[in-house]
Amino acid sequence: MKRDIRSRSELLRIRGRSVAWVPPLLMLVGITLTDFNTAGAFRMITWVVLVPGIAAAICGVWGTAVFAVLALLNYLLADTSYPDQYQSGLPDFLLVGIGGVLAVLACAVRVRGERLMLHMRDVADTTRRTVLRPLPVDWGGLEHAAVYLASDVEARVGGDFYDIQPGPHGTRVLVGDVQGKGLAAVEAAAALLGTFREAAYHEADLTTVADRLEVRMVRHRRHIKALAAAVEPPPAPRRPARTLAALPDRSGGSATRALRRLAIARTGRRGARPPGGRRGFDGSGPRGDGDGNRFATAVLLGFPDDDTGAVDAVVFGHEPPLVVGPHGVRHLPPGEALPLGLGELATGGPPPVLRVPLAPGETLLLTTDGVTEARDAGGLFYPLAAEVTDAVAADPRIAEPHRLVAFVRDRTLRHCGGRLADDTTAFAVRRPVGSPSGKGRLQS
Repeated sequence: MKRDIRSRSELLRIRGRSVAWVPPLLMLVGITLTDFNTAGAFRMITWVVLVPGIAAAICGVWGTAVFAVLALLNYLLADTSYPDQYQSGLPDFLLVGIGGVLAVLACAVRVRGERLMLHMRDVADTTRRTVLRPLPVDWGGLEHAAVYLASDVEARVGGDFYDIQPGPHGTRVLVGDVQGKGLAAVEAAAALLGTFREAAYHEADLTTVADRLEVRMVRHRRHIKALAAAVEPPPAPRRPARTLAALPDRSGGSATRALRRLAIARTGRRGARPPGGRRGFDGSGPRGDGDGNRFATAVLLGFPDDDTGAVDAVVFGHEPPLVVGPHGVRHLPPGEALPLGLGELATGGPPPVLRVPLAPGETLLLTTDGVTEARDAGGLFYPLAAEVTDAVAADPRIAEPHRLVAFVRDRTLRHCGGRLADDTTAFAVRRPVGSPSGKGRLQS
């Protein structure tokens, strides 16, 4: 809506000056000339009632009022030009007058609605910049590029999140996806990003950063549950919830699949319930039900200053990143960490940090399930790894972060026909080729 308003405003300007008054003026002149140059039996001067209506759609309130007055005066001039015959009379005069008043009122409502919409869009843009803050070029000594497409175009922000935080212990990167959609998912994403920006800067150990993120997600869920208990009546009795293993795979994405596999592996049967065991596990329930069980999949990366040929990674139930280089594509190990907020189900202690070697020029490609679960008309998922592999084989420069995310964006939209079922993020990051150790390091 905001884009439509601004595009229309730009189309109605020439060299910075508004020409919105031209169409209704031409219409007014055209109706008047046609009326004077046709036979007296064919009176069309009453059509000037359309002039303020056209002005109400493209002009301001005062401009519409001016055209309403001009239409009324023009009607009087044309009607009195035939003093003895062919006069339209009082009924048509009232029609033109009332039409002008209604046009002015309609224009006032339109302008007010556009101003409110522009304000709300500015608020949405500010929220997006707060959650997904703009990242300077080579921030933290890393080449990076990101593409974010919200499934809700009007909201412009959703549950996907990413950030780069340089600090005295190296540069850390976080990319993730909060389960569910809507403003509640945005709240959870903002909470995780706030914790990441502080912990990634101050904590020397990446395991501690991962633990801080897990604790923050648990605290956020408890806060939401407490709010729901304070404002909502007790839930009515329900039928027993479906088991986690039997939940359909279309809503939970990679995190739901990971939890299903964990439940089956631990119980040996398809009967493990999600935490809470209530409806709304997929985010579809009311606030305080689905939100109380909310979790997030994520990938936490650390680029250590003491080893420029490696990257540390913790994968929280997320799709493992692709390592894209001029000579091919490979997956990072998936890791064993559960999604953020579900760490209480783990039995092996803190999530392990994997150190993976990176060759010069290799780029880490991180995507959310909006990419990997995009479906075509036949219901087939987008083959990300295969597409990127073919693209790199044809042009090794695709491994550059900006080219890579643009490629993933275009191919994903082409695959799903432009119909995104979920928020879609593609984030690419790498060390600059030939960069010295510690570039971009911040001192505390």
